[in-house]
Amino acid sequence: MKKVVTTITAKTIGLYINILSYVAPNKSFALAYKLFSEPRKGRIKSDKIPKTLQKATHETHTFNEHQFQTYTWQGNDDVILLIHGWESNASRWKKLLSHLTKTGKTIIAIDGPAHGLSSGKEFNVPTYAQFIDKIVQQYNPKVAIGHSLGGNAIAYFQAHYQHNFEKIILLGAPSDFNVILKNYIKMLSLNNRVNQALINFVKQRFNLNVDDFSASKYLKNTTIPGLIAHDVEDTVVLFEEGKKIAKSWKTAQFIETKGLGHSMHDNYLYQTIVQFIEA
Repeated sequence: MKKVVTTITAKTIGLYINILSYVAPNKSFALAYKLFSEPRKGRIKSDKIPKTLQKATHETHTFNEHQFQTYTWQGNDDVILLIHGWESNASRWKKLLSHLTKTGKTIIAIDGPAHGLSSGKEFNVPTYAQFIDKIVQQYNPKVAIGHSLGGNAIAYFQAHYQHNFEKIILLGAPSDFNVILKNYIKMLSLNNRVNQALINFVKQRFNLNVDDFSASKYLKNTTIPGLIAHDVEDTVVLFEEGKKIAKSWKTAQFIETKGLGHSMHDNYLYQTIVQFIEA
């Protein structure tokens, strides 16, 4: 029943946006972009911090009009940076943390734009990459691990800022932004007027062509050793997206999993990640 209601709601909203695109195009686009870019979950209340994050050192950073939160589990001078995905927050790393802390390295996790304790209503990858850059400049991490859109943000960051990571790990990460956009357009059955408006907005605001907004292209020329893991049963980011990145990124290993879905939580996989980091 819940799936039927969700489908009807999406189609109803899409129909409204489509009609609005003819009578009030600016309002139509604003609503379409709002639904596309504003997460509905992933926030953390300051009086209800997850136990995993309570054990970390909290720091609030300022970047332009943004404030974003980091959590640090102190270890040695080598730093591992954790980047979560859409509608999530730094607490999603709870199960991996128990493995990473055994390495003795310092671990830093970021709350992305409009997620966790970070400010804002809008999530976008270029802003996330700016957050990453500020932390990279301050702490010089050796390893970056990203889940889902967090992996895409790492790829974007690496292409535009070119940090000397020793290793990069992507879990269930999408490759192409145009696939994400097409899925959104399809879900709401939006017309071409709205679709084109969204494409034009991305190009104007971020100086990016949608077709070039691709983790596969961003990592194509990097020589940094990588590990890509993707589940064949992932229904959020399809398995083919991980394969695209692996095909392009020549210095990366690809791990195919089954039964983990999009979360990619698995002790054996996490042990494999630790072995890759320490090799």
